[in-house]
Amino acid sequence: MKKMMKKLIFCSLFLALPFILSGCGKARLMMGTGGTSGTYYAFGGVLAQYMEQYTDFDVTAVSTAASKANIQSIGDGDYQIGFTQSDVMNYAWDGTRAFEKDGPCRDFCVLGALYAETVQLITMKEDIKSVEDLKGKSVSIGAPGSGVYFNAVDVLEGAGLSLDDIKPQYQSFDDSKEALKDGQIDAAFIVAGAPTSAITELATTNGVFLVPVDGKLRDSIMASCPYYAPLKIAAGTYPGQDEDIETITIKATLIVDAKLDDDEVYELTAAIFDHTDEISKENSKGEELSVENATSGITVPFHKGAARYFKEKGVTVTTMND
Repeated sequence: MKKMMKKLIFCSLFLALPFILSGCGKARLMMGTGGTSGTYYAFGGVLAQYMEQYTDFDVTAVSTAASKANIQSIGDGDYQIGFTQSDVMNYAWDGTRAFEKDGPCRDFCVLGALYAETVQLITMKEDIKSVEDLKGKSVSIGAPGSGVYFNAVDVLEGAGLSLDDIKPQYQSFDDSKEALKDGQIDAAFIVAGAPTSAITELATTNGVFLVPVDGKLRDSIMASCPYYAPLKIAAGTYPGQDEDIETITIKATLIVDAKLDDDEVYELTAAIFDHTDEISKENSKGEELSVENATSGITVPFHKGAARYFKEKGVTVTTMND
């Protein structure tokens, strides 16, 4: 009996050894990003490096289905950090649109907004020059219930179109790129920081056109959906793009588990916003990092740790208990 007990104790200690050893090193945080062809994934990898370097965390950036999935995964306890579109973040907090069925999700708080996410409508068809020209066409509008999906719906409705007026395809950025190449779809909505690698690759190898979202269409969308802002995709952003393209944008935002310790989130925030110059050298989206951009236009509460950091920089933001 004693031998059996000793054996059981030994086996238990052996099985527990990896967890004991990990406890002696850095605690691990999982960061949900997006698809491998999008900006979330590339930029998330850079931010994870700085978080690791300047905190006591081991931060792992993983490819995901992006905004909604990241919010839900934080709620499930799978991730502690995640990228999300600012509009989707509001849907979660209010329990609308993508979160209407399941109700509000408030397991997260904002660490800070990062950069402008551009609504980019791309095509290889020369006869598609406006959103109205999408009528009757096969158009990729992102995964059902995703941020891209609702951005596409907003743009289509602004132009007087519904999903019944097009042939909707529910594809990722990478799948949209390949489908455009193969002629399987006529156009695709890509919502990400510009330049986006999937569009750059397509523009380089096959040529691509950017369809503007401007004028009365843009004004109509912004009147109905005030979380959008106007944005210009400067000429030369993509190979072969000779002119500025007007469109709309929302913000890429970094959120964290609301249960994370205040001091820990303070350190994570500082790891990013104290090193914006270095980060911008590794990814062009770093050029948009600033305290002002991180805190403006955000209606969902900030984590107290992030709020303490921004207050030290002269900006007061709302937290969950305010």
